[in-house]
Amino acid sequence: MQGKVERQSSLIATGGSHPVGADKSFLTRAGWSGTRWWPRIGSRVASLAVALALLLLASAARAQISPGPLSRAHQSLSGQTQCASCHKFGAGAPQLRCLDCHAEIARRLEEQHGLHAALVSRTATSQDCARCHSEHNGENFNLIQWDASPKTFDHNKTGYVLEGKHAGLACNKCHAPEHIREPERRTIRMKDLRRTFLGLSRDCLSCHVDRHRGQLLANCLECHTFAEWKGASRFNHAKARYPLTGLHAQVACLKCHPATGAPERVVKYVELAFDKCVACHTDPHRGAFPNACQSCHTTSGWKHVQMAVKFDHSKTHFPLLGKHAAVRCGQCHAAGDFKKPLAYQKCTDCHKPDPHGGQFAKRRDAGDCTACHTLEGFKPARFGVKEHAATLYPLNGRHAEVPCAKCHLPAGRATRYKIGYALCTECHIDPHKSQFAGAPHLNRCEGCHTVEGFRPSTFTLARHQTSRFPLAGGHVAVACIECHKVDAARKPPPPVPYRFEDRACTACHTDPHRGQFLERMRKPRRDGTLPGCEACHSVKSWRDLARFDHSTTSFKLLGAHRTVPCARCHKPEKLGTTMKSVNFRSAAARCEGCHPDVHAGQFSAHGKPPDCASCHNSTKWKPSLFDHEKRTAFPLQGAHKDVRCAECHKTTKMVEGKAALFYKPTPRECKACHGTA
Repeated sequence: MQGKVERQSSLIATGGSHPVGADKSFLTRAGWSGTRWWPRIGSRVASLAVALALLLLASAARAQISPGPLSRAHQSLSGQTQCASCHKFGAGAPQLRCLDCHAEIARRLEEQHGLHAALVSRTATSQDCARCHSEHNGENFNLIQWDASPKTFDHNKTGYVLEGKHAGLACNKCHAPEHIREPERRTIRMKDLRRTFLGLSRDCLSCHVDRHRGQLLANCLECHTFAEWKGASRFNHAKARYPLTGLHAQVACLKCHPATGAPERVVKYVELAFDKCVACHTDPHRGAFPNACQSCHTTSGWKHVQMAVKFDHSKTHFPLLGKHAAVRCGQCHAAGDFKKPLAYQKCTDCHKPDPHGGQFAKRRDAGDCTACHTLEGFKPARFGVKEHAATLYPLNGRHAEVPCAKCHLPAGRATRYKIGYALCTECHIDPHKSQFAGAPHLNRCEGCHTVEGFRPSTFTLARHQTSRFPLAGGHVAVACIECHKVDAARKPPPPVPYRFEDRACTACHTDPHRGQFLERMRKPRRDGTLPGCEACHSVKSWRDLARFDHSTTSFKLLGAHRTVPCARCHKPEKLGTTMKSVNFRSAAARCEGCHPDVHAGQFSAHGKPPDCASCHNSTKWKPSLFDHEKRTAFPLQGAHKDVRCAECHKTTKMVEGKAALFYKPTPRECKACHGTA
């Protein structure tokens, strides 16, 4: 069925060319071929074929003219004689005449407003109507097809955006017959106005009742918004005939615009008198002054009298200058008595009590206010760094940049200006947390700092030499922060440490020897102090081991051992290159612990290592101390005493892949060395 509707819609758009849904075999038998046809006449049944062809031709012609029945809305246009009501015939492409009847849509397209104007381009033709409104689909076919439900319809396409409280309204709240004006009603062809979305005006009063009863302009949006009716946030009274100034701007609207009428009260906005003050205000002077109210008063306040209009105070002994010009008359002339003499020689004649509580009464000027203040205002005071230099505490260095309120804490009349200044800690918090409270510093910051700045400190290297920890050797080149640093992991962070009770090396340095030399480090020196790491090292360099005496150990370095590098005997673990992880107690005490047996076990007995010291000593390896007379069965006598060892012991054998000179067994027969000749 859907395919049939689409085909019929296509025929409406193109003007139609053949009956929709006709059987092809029937068309062939009827003689239909595109837009051309001709009868096939047989020689034997000519008359009968002609009659039958004429009958079929009439039926096909009716199908070609009307592809299908019209919808219920267009039933009045049914019939072959009504085709020209919707279709325009003539040369060129076929056209539809939808807009000839639907003039309300044509007008909106021409004026370019409404949903149709948003969906159809300016260059569209009459054929575009059939794209959405397909005809010849049957009496019950709905000509208006919605792509979306009313709830999901995008109202912005109509050119009228729903905002504020309009956004949440149901469609029928606005699209209702009572909101369609009479001129628009006559243009809408749909009889049931409850089903149309046409005819609404964008004017607020087309839906809403005019609460102002025609007093104001018809455009409600001049004053109101879609979000809220009350408040009239868009109304600007400054553009009205009576701009609101001074205290008038704070008066509620209903104070000037009364509500009248019954039963529904209407606020009055027009025909209000405002040319004179007495139109709203009662004359408190009861007509005593002939001039208008504004000659003395302003909208900024009733009590603010413009006396300068009538009275020139500069002609008196006390001209009103600076802030005095803004003072109300009644503040000085109490009860309006202008003839009573007033004292004005001193500021304190009027300004009482003394805001500083007599703190400056003992100055040479007896605390004259003009020394620090002017008539232009009490604040800011003109007492600056230059004037402060004449006090007991001149502002020097960074103190000259400090705002007054940092030292003289604002407390109104209780603000103190005479404060202590003997110690820095009277104003500054001790950042060292009393580390220097004792002698000789006694918490006097100036011993290390100046008023030019907290950093850098004046505590030099030379002064460090007088401390409990004089800097010598490598310590001289160490930056201060390397020793005096804060543990950032602690919350809150502690103060920077400067006094250390534990001044041993291990207080800063980790013991790389893991306690192997604690006994030496804790052995008191002659002065009773503990040497610590300095038992072996010096502060000049970590590698300086001049203080370590190997002879005090169980293995004295004698002979060639004195020139052997430490790492040759005290070998680092895991192929290390430094001596930090060496186990010094694991060094071998016997020769075979360091030296390999070059004799391949010839002098070992009962599985024990050979006694190297029986033949050699630590002075040097050669010559040997071996006693041939006592330790062999071949005493060297006669000419044998002068023979070199290598002349007899020259046999070399390979033992475990290494060449070794063999001493035994050595033949003792003469012929073994001298031969038989």
